[in-house]
Amino acid sequence: MRAAVLHETGQDKLEVLDDVEAVGFGPGKVRIRVRATGLCHSDLSAMSGVLPQPAPFVPGHEGAGEVVEVGEGVTHVAAGDRVVVCWLPACGACAACRRGQTELCLAGFLNAGTPNFRRSGGDLFGFAGTGTFTEEVVVDAGCAVPVPGDVPFDIAALIGCGVTTGLGAALNTARVEAGSSVAVLGCGGVGVSVIQGARVAGAAEIVAVDPVPARREAASGFGATRAVAPEELADARQEITGGEGFDHVFEVVGRSATARTAYENTRRGGTLVVVGAGAADDFLQLNMFELFFDEKRILPSLYGGGDVRRSYERTIALWRAGRIDLDGMITHRVPLAGVNEALEQMRTGAALRTCIEI
Repeated sequence: MRAAVLHETGQDKLEVLDDVEAVGFGPGKVRIRVRATGLCHSDLSAMSGVLPQPAPFVPGHEGAGEVVEVGEGVTHVAAGDRVVVCWLPACGACAACRRGQTELCLAGFLNAGTPNFRRSGGDLFGFAGTGTFTEEVVVDAGCAVPVPGDVPFDIAALIGCGVTTGLGAALNTARVEAGSSVAVLGCGGVGVSVIQGARVAGAAEIVAVDPVPARREAASGFGATRAVAPEELADARQEITGGEGFDHVFEVVGRSATARTAYENTRRGGTLVVVGAGAADDFLQLNMFELFFDEKRILPSLYGGGDVRRSYERTIALWRAGRIDLDGMITHRVPLAGVNEALEQMRTGAALRTCIEI
């Protein structure tokens, strides 16, 4: 079958091969025919080495498709079912799951070191234990989450990561209040989802901050009340909050410099939510006095900070009700052969979210 492969960490292009085989099918496994996958910035981060991922590997973790076959013991899905690929499944039995913090379950990460694919040259890994830039993938049963048949594959793919992460950061982690002020630093697909979540929660002021004019323009269409370049943030803060700072500031870039800016623009007693996935050697510096005196809450948000399956259901309900716009987030569509074009669009900020149709 066809799959897009990164041979070595640090390369900026993928090779689309036609001799790749999905491996590992057996008890507790599900084979999925991938129909659509989104390109998330985390894929770029894994390719560059910012996020740890063994190579060679097949990128992609935001996918949707149809179940081809199920292994022994799998009862929640059957052949022909439409599913979202969940890259962080909950085992339901570990300490984190028993506490109700299923997004902290490590079961998915423990499987990320096992090859998902094979070709004549040897084994290939799948990003985050999945790998959706391919025609078929074999995953643990918990990674295959059924969705209603009326949810298009491209919409379902978005729900698999970016939308769930962004909406959850606003609704689960920050618990944005009606009438509050919000700033979102980084307005790609995840940032726009944060903006939509803040709008659903009733935020009165939502400031989108991004250096790319096209992204600022797009953010305004998804609920931002103002869109500014980074150098204009100080003026927006002064005009909207009288200089005090915003109630909630979301860092959706994954860099310490941006997180520091987000902290400085959060009001005393406000909330900084770290959504971006950054590098292990990039350190955020805060002094002990400001931590004590300003009483700002710093809340990381992993995969939207809540039960993933419940978040999927909520997203679908909001989309059906017209409360959030998912169709409009897909600004580019390419076939698998055009994956490198999609990567370049992501790097330059030309695309909000690219759907790779397989």
